[in-house]
Amino acid sequence: MFQTISSRFLLALQYRDFRTLWTANLLAGASAWALIVARGWLAYDLTGSSLWVGLVTFMAMAPRVFATPAIGFIADRFDRQTVLSWTYGLNLAHNVALAVLFTMGMAGPWALVVLALINGTLRTSQQTTTQSLVPNLVPRENLLNALALNEATQQGSRLLGPAAIAPLLFLLNIEAALWLCSGFYLLGLIQTLRINTRSRGNIDRSKSLSQNLLAGFNYVYSTPVVLAMVLLALFHCSLTMSYESLLPVLSEEALSAGSSGVSLLMAAVGAGVLASSVTLAGVRSNGIRGRLFLVLGVGSGITYLALGVSTLAGPSMAAAVLMGASTAGFMTLTHTIIQTVVPDGVRGRVSGIYSMHVGGSMAVANLMNGALSDWFNAPVVMAITGVGFVLAVSLSVAHFPLRQIYFPRVAPEPFPA
Repeated sequence: MFQTISSRFLLALQYRDFRTLWTANLLAGASAWALIVARGWLAYDLTGSSLWVGLVTFMAMAPRVFATPAIGFIADRFDRQTVLSWTYGLNLAHNVALAVLFTMGMAGPWALVVLALINGTLRTSQQTTTQSLVPNLVPRENLLNALALNEATQQGSRLLGPAAIAPLLFLLNIEAALWLCSGFYLLGLIQTLRINTRSRGNIDRSKSLSQNLLAGFNYVYSTPVVLAMVLLALFHCSLTMSYESLLPVLSEEALSAGSSGVSLLMAAVGAGVLASSVTLAGVRSNGIRGRLFLVLGVGSGITYLALGVSTLAGPSMAAAVLMGASTAGFMTLTHTIIQTVVPDGVRGRVSGIYSMHVGGSMAVANLMNGALSDWFNAPVVMAITGVGFVLAVSLSVAHFPLRQIYFPRVAPEPFPA
């Protein structure tokens, strides 16, 4: 039975470098999501305002708007393993600095904002470089499985990180949680240094930096299927995945659970994410994958709405699990489809542009959600945006490139750069 599971769901893990990167991603993701919970609750505890939580979350995500195109260029210009190791080392230094400042009583609201900006820049550098490196670690026939498993680490770490710090927040304090985040990144750095594969994209040395950057934008905006996927992901992230700034007030006012409630909700989301990503790794049929993409899109909006309106712990946890499964499944398939059709020569730049769109939308939406929940309340905000994405997905069926993805006839092939 284990051999059957391994050959179908865990196929890419047989390759050493991918397995090493997979472990590093899991550790880094655990640190990142635990930090989101700890930093968000700290901002709420210091100010009593979800607007500050939204501002801190916005600053952590904002670098994906202005930094990712340049990071994508770097991932194509230089050795990707080297770039990745630097991002891990610098993020470790950031986490240690935050823990030291908190220990010294200097971690005020504005310090959290500045450090969130630094952390967001380094985190998005790591994710963009990872997305560019993964297709170089496995054969093409195993690429879909590898991308799904990679998404499982990035998204499923929502379970590991918040669950790991929940007892620390309950029994000790936020300081202990911050030091645990640093420990996760230290182990992740050790793993990245063990990757042997060396790869880089194709950069035209006769052209300027701006011309090489624009080549990535030109590819995305002139390839209909890639552009359609990027725009759909943008709507998805802004309407159903920008909940980080809402969880503290949702936990405090709707569930009366405090900081531990935020961790438990995030861990429940992570449980659904992990189950969804691993399950999708075993899906091989393009027809099934396309129909799942449509169903998970609709499910993202419905489960987001359900979490927002629930006032009981049990239904809220169940809704969080289902929301994690549907949103992560949708994003896993989005990223898989894009990486399947993008050639390796521009993979770094396309990954950066993709991250710019989805990260930028999440940053702005988290800021807006934090402000709107102060003026109205979190359930109203989540209900409106959840219904909005269900309508968006329903209307997208009329768009020809997306309809081909939902109901494919042949497997997608790379589009020339």
